[in-house]
Amino acid sequence: METFLLQLFIFLVAAAIAVPIAKKLGLGSVLGYLIAGIVIGPFGISLIDNVEEVMHFTEFGVVMMLFLVGLELKPSLLWQMRVPILGMGGAQVLLSSAIIAMVAFAFLPWQQAVAVGLIVSLSSTAIVLQTLREKGVMESDSGRSIFSVLLFQDLAVIPMLTVLPLLATVAVDSADHHDSVLFDIGALPSYVQIIVTGLAVAFVLFFGKFACKPIFRAIAATRVREIFVAAALSLVVGISLLMMIVGLSPALGAFLAGVVLADSEYRHELESDIEPFKGLLLGIFFISIGAGLNFSLIENKLEIILGLVVALIAIKGLVLFGISFLFRLSKMDRSFFAIALAQGGEFAFVLFQFSKNNGVLTTETIDPLISAVAISMFLAPVMFAAHEKFFNHRTVENQNEHQDDAVDKRGHKVILAGFGRLGTDLGRFLISAGIKPVILDYDPGNVRVLRKLGFEVFYGDATRLDLLQSAGAQEAELLVITISDIEKTRQLIELSEKHFPHLKIVVNTADRQAAFEIMALGINDVRRETLGSALMLGQDALQQLGVDPYEAHRLMRIFRKKDEEMMPALYEMSHQDEGSYISLYQAHHLALEELMTLDKATHGDVIDKAWIANNPET
Repeated sequence: METFLLQLFIFLVAAAIAVPIAKKLGLGSVLGYLIAGIVIGPFGISLIDNVEEVMHFTEFGVVMMLFLVGLELKPSLLWQMRVPILGMGGAQVLLSSAIIAMVAFAFLPWQQAVAVGLIVSLSSTAIVLQTLREKGVMESDSGRSIFSVLLFQDLAVIPMLTVLPLLATVAVDSADHHDSVLFDIGALPSYVQIIVTGLAVAFVLFFGKFACKPIFRAIAATRVREIFVAAALSLVVGISLLMMIVGLSPALGAFLAGVVLADSEYRHELESDIEPFKGLLLGIFFISIGAGLNFSLIENKLEIILGLVVALIAIKGLVLFGISFLFRLSKMDRSFFAIALAQGGEFAFVLFQFSKNNGVLTTETIDPLISAVAISMFLAPVMFAAHEKFFNHRTVENQNEHQDDAVDKRGHKVILAGFGRLGTDLGRFLISAGIKPVILDYDPGNVRVLRKLGFEVFYGDATRLDLLQSAGAQEAELLVITISDIEKTRQLIELSEKHFPHLKIVVNTADRQAAFEIMALGINDVRRETLGSALMLGQDALQQLGVDPYEAHRLMRIFRKKDEEMMPALYEMSHQDEGSYISLYQAHHLALEELMTLDKATHGDVIDKAWIANNPET
């Protein structure tokens, strides 16, 4: 236990040092992890000896990644992107796999050649998406095309995990194979294995669809975040364990659970709770990959490994360029599209290990390929930088031309925090006006009712930074706060101004004193919850007393305008003594009364017939 904790401590310290340096140099966090692994590994300063022991633990980060990928795959999103996902993504995986397999067939049995082709056809989701975000091109045409291919590749991992064992040609050492923790399903008859496996998958789908929501609803009602985190982790661990019991990949179960929960109101909360664990485990996983690189092998087989790297990048690059031409990407985007996805991916490390455990590929075949994939990932940021320099790629300008429309279509312009009695009507108004906000509310009962009414509301505490990030605060333009708790409102404003200074903020408060507290934070767009209703009731009262509807509306508008104009002065005076505040308030009120009396005398004979057109007495 002490040895494991010491190794884990070394991994964490290495990550804390290497990743900031790598990001400072523009290399990205994934390469920072890989470099840290190389430094502390057996071929560096030898702080880590048993890499495999840690790697088995951190492989669970990949399982969590697939769960989060599943959470993002709402049926509506899949349908909207069906052509680029199935067309571009499917063509890239199939053509790259086929060509690479044909080349590999000259050196390997056909089963191994097919396995190699499938595995190295994948690209690095972590490196590419991070680079696209850093360059601000996620919403450009090329960025959306690249994301579609990466999405198909992530989906393709699932059938690959199913197909690879069928290509087994090598005897498997039982010590290296992950047997069931409860019983050996391989001892059962084939038809029973199929039935048990099918029942396990059906259980995951049923549990995610019908049982998860009431369970999370009950847990959310406790308002204890730690319990929700524990439940989220238990869901992923439990489903992964079930898949291992029936002989399937734990990643498959996690992915299925994520897809089933993609439409759940707890999606953002689950994502923000699991994301830190996923990121940490994936980071340590990448460090273990770097530590496991065999530099003696690279030195001894340098020509072979460099040849593999060149062949991998060249074949995938040509395939991608052809696909970009076929799907009519602009000339400016084609080379960027090909460069972005030409490297190997992090899932290759997982699939190579999976292939080894299932007798598909031998260690002698896997080792040089792992080195080639890792080197291609190291070269990815270099290729991005070289392409930007020599091809003068103008993706940022393209992104600026298209970003607003794309973000608006995805509903990321506005985040609405709080969907109670006022937030509901506000949300209806925004949606009717063509603006679809991301809605967050911390009342599980309210969330449940509103989702039944057709609103897309997500459960979660908006004062959490990770939840705001999951809700798209980086891309949003406006944060509307209708939370009744003034302290929560204050926390959310301070959090937003610190981490998302670009966000415009509009706040609803209960009364004048609460409005003053919010104004003290530098927020000018503050509305009192009862003022609008009070003025509308006053307008109705005037009409019932015989005042012309047009005049009643004018008086209401004058009162609102002057009341809002005097708020800054009253706010400044609220810091003085009570007597001065009361004197200013009375003076403003007297001036308002005189103004409205004068307006009635000046415009009393002016009648807008449109206001009384439906009145039967006229």
